Amino acid sequence: MTALLRDDSIAILTRGYDFGAHIWRRAQQGARAVPMRLLGRDALLVRGAEGVALFYDENRVRRHGAMPAIVQETLFGHGSVHSLDGDDHRHRKATFVDVAYEDAQVERLTPHLEREWQAELDEWADGTSARTAYEAGVGALGRAIMRWAGLPGTAAAKTRWAARLAQIVDGFGVPYSPEFVLAAMNRAWSDRHAERLVEAVRAGDLEAVEGTALHEWAWHRDPDGALLPPRLAGIELQNSMRPMIAVARFVAFAAKQLHEHPEWRERIAAETAARGTLVSGPLATAFAQEVRRTSPFVPMLPGWAISDIELDGERLPAGGRLVLDILGTDTDARSWRHPQSFDPERFVGVDDYEAIEVFIPHGGADVATGHRCPGEKLAIAGLAAGIAAMSDPRVTVTHAGLEVNRRRLPTMPRSGGRVRAAGGASRCPFH
Repeated sequence: MTALLRDDSIAILTRGYDFGAHIWRRAQQGARAVPMRLLGRDALLVRGAEGVALFYDENRVRRHGAMPAIVQETLFGHGSVHSLDGDDHRHRKATFVDVAYEDAQVERLTPHLEREWQAELDEWADGTSARTAYEAGVGALGRAIMRWAGLPGTAAAKTRWAARLAQIVDGFGVPYSPEFVLAAMNRAWSDRHAERLVEAVRAGDLEAVEGTALHEWAWHRDPDGALLPPRLAGIELQNSMRPMIAVARFVAFAAKQLHEHPEWRERIAAETAARGTLVSGPLATAFAQEVRRTSPFVPMLPGWAISDIELDGERLPAGGRLVLDILGTDTDARSWRHPQSFDPERFVGVDDYEAIEVFIPHGGADVATGHRCPGEKLAIAGLAAGIAAMSDPRVTVTHAGLEVNRRRLPTMPRSGGRVRAAGGASRCPFH
């Protein structure tokens, strides 16, 4: 019983995104490491540039097996790149880099983002859509990324699959809830569907354009030269698309921040009008980066210490859990000026965001050799386009439902961000 009372695992469920702040109260102000207990093992919570460097040092920390299996396999899929380390990880990661990271891939996505977000904006503006920012994001980002990936099917079919993938993201972190069961069911359906797409490409029944995610994963070979099993290739195909759909949660947070910072809505609207496009606006991009900094998808990431390690006077023996505080690093008082203030100005003119060691909403370290998400550029482009759409003077974000449950993982504003025509337009004259 004493050991159970000393364990901090339950606090993750009860405190959620405030877990890190709760643990840091035990340490001196500005500390880089603080000991704790997780699932009966010694653990060390780390933050800041020092914590990032330690966590992504593959000579001292291993990621494989650190995340609970029911969470890992529901979100990422069995055998995915997220479960690999070392050379195996780098080999498979190289295909993700080729598929998603290069600037040419971002440029290939932007016309799809423009079309899909413009369609959502037009329906908001004329009152024919009651979709929230989150719902519109799932649809717009889902259809855009699936077209970019080279998938067949109608827009409606893409929207339905995007909704399934979005629900997997919504339910993976609540294993105590029926939403987790639904996420597991959607994972099974999605894996079967993606597997069939891969099989159709390999059989010559479905054309896949070279350079698209569908083509690259259908023909990806492991280090021994063998094709991946169709199910695993389909899982990695989803891992090339699902992170973009998860960006819809950032879209909901962006709606909240646009409501609370109307001066930024005006600036972004003016920028969009001057540029004549929803995509790639510098101010919208800076706003997107600040949303990501202050509202990261997950608050922390776990790893295993493969040798005895020490940071800031705290020691962790081999076999203990090392936990990187994502939120605590993105809002670290030693690393950021006024870290608790929402201020997109801090990102204006910043092109090389990867060089900011303490900016890790999509993971840290090098994209090619580490675990940083190679689709981060795509995510930023999709979020910035959504922000530009929601800043249009023809629409407004209502105040209702913008509160956030910080105990739930992952979280977002309760309503998803209600976007409506600025003049109250509606299809029904009685509403």
